[in-house]
Amino acid sequence: MNIYFVGFDDYETLDLMGPVEFLARLPDVQLHYISLNGGWITSRQGFCIQTETCGRLPPNSILVIPGGQGTRLLVNHCAFLAWLTKLIDDARFCLSICTGAALVAATSRLNGKTATSNKAAFQWVKQTNNQVNWQQAARWVRDGKFYSSSGVSAGMDMVLGFIGDQYGESLATQIAIHTEYHWNQDPNKDDFAARYC
Repeated sequence: MNIYFVGFDDYETLDLMGPVEFLARLPDVQLHYISLNGGWITSRQGFCIQTETCGRLPPNSILVIPGGQGTRLLVNHCAFLAWLTKLIDDARFCLSICTGAALVAATSRLNGKTATSNKAAFQWVKQTNNQVNWQQAARWVRDGKFYSSSGVSAGMDMVLGFIGDQYGESLATQIAIHTEYHWNQDPNKDDFAARYC
């Protein structure tokens, strides 16, 4: 299984690295860090990673898209969105964290589907595409091959939920225990939504 993590400047570090920690523990996976032009990218917190270019994904790949301040510019970046659309179409599963859902929505691939995003940025995310059924109170949402999570740390709960769906809850629980992480296993239990309603 190949897992591709999309990078861009001003991504949110935990959006990316939280899911990396869990997904790297799956059996027989290869992790790839990609960006539109390759090279070094820097998170909002100043964490740098080396990325490679990638035109298309091999069959059965997982695509992971973090959020962060960088999404504000990229939702209007035609070349980036054209590239991302091809990757989404190739992917067996597409997982977005936080405002990464805005990038997926901007490709129109979420049209008619249910998704969620960061509650603090929820109104902005909603206006990127009004053809998405945006669910405000949710830790994460699955609709077909698309998984989307609420803000930052919710991506870790979502990824464990994804692992539970695809590899069995036993493995997801084992990963949570090994990393000493308190997994919120209920995607509808969103303690933060009320703060922004």
